Amino acid sequence: MQGNDDRDVAYSFPLPNSYLDLYDGSKIASYLNSTSIPTATILKSTAEKNEFAPVVASFSSRGPNPITNDILKPDLTAPGVDILASWTQASSPSEGDPRISPFNIISGTSMSCPHATAAAAYVRSFYPSWSPAAIKSALMTTATPMSVEANSDAEFAYGSGHLNPSMAVNPGLVYDAEELDYATNATVWDLNYPSFALSTKPGNNTTRIFHRTVTNVGSAVSTYRAVVYTRPGLMIKVQPSVLYFKSLYQKQSFVVTVTANVGKSVNMISASLVWDDGVHHVRSPVVAFVAPPTND
Repeated sequence: MQGNDDRDVAYSFPLPNSYLDLYDGSKIASYLNSTSIPTATILKSTAEKNEFAPVVASFSSRGPNPITNDILKPDLTAPGVDILASWTQASSPSEGDPRISPFNIISGTSMSCPHATAAAAYVRSFYPSWSPAAIKSALMTTATPMSVEANSDAEFAYGSGHLNPSMAVNPGLVYDAEELDYATNATVWDLNYPSFALSTKPGNNTTRIFHRTVTNVGSAVSTYRAVVYTRPGLMIKVQPSVLYFKSLYQKQSFVVTVTANVGKSVNMISASLVWDDGVHHVRSPVVAFVAPPTND
């Protein structure tokens, strides 16, 4: 069987088959028509460790945020390709097949969302009083960074990184927010979000100031130092660069000033801000990019 569907996801078929893209499929079809005794050999497959894994699927949506450029989306990525999952027995897992099964191999948001939801529920089981924003922050700031080489869209593909539930239960600091925060913030840059996004025009120097507040949920007495990882074209300044905590759930505020010049050779520059106390590494992506054109 041949077609142009995504090659990084499996599909269920009513009969055993091999799926090929149109190019490889046409070559096999030509061979079949060239001989009366076609032969084929199926070789044993070997498993290899992919140093770039995990990789965001080709069919996954990408940023930037179409509604508000300066809120980075997606937030993070979770497993969602070829997931063995429960399946309704009211219909067949393969089209046109009367057989039914309680399981199926499924891909998409319908699989990634349950992973993220379960991780959020797992964090909440440790901290029942935490707000949704605090739980979201814990998931984002402890996500595993992903490879830019394997994901050319960088943070626009994976956000903060790959979900890591075991780390999320001990985030150290959280960026908390309540309903009122969304109603009263003067600018989008001051929304207490665990990521930083700056849209700009090609070749222009653009500066944005972000105000953030973190809540200590790690060690009662702790000192966090700001560590910035950046690249040419992106300057990041954090004030203060050291946060001192004397108790649990104490809050401390800081200001991040980002100056970017994007668009001469690249359309996006990725960086990160990490608050480090020697035990916890509270990581937030910082992204500057050329804003897409509008229809205005």
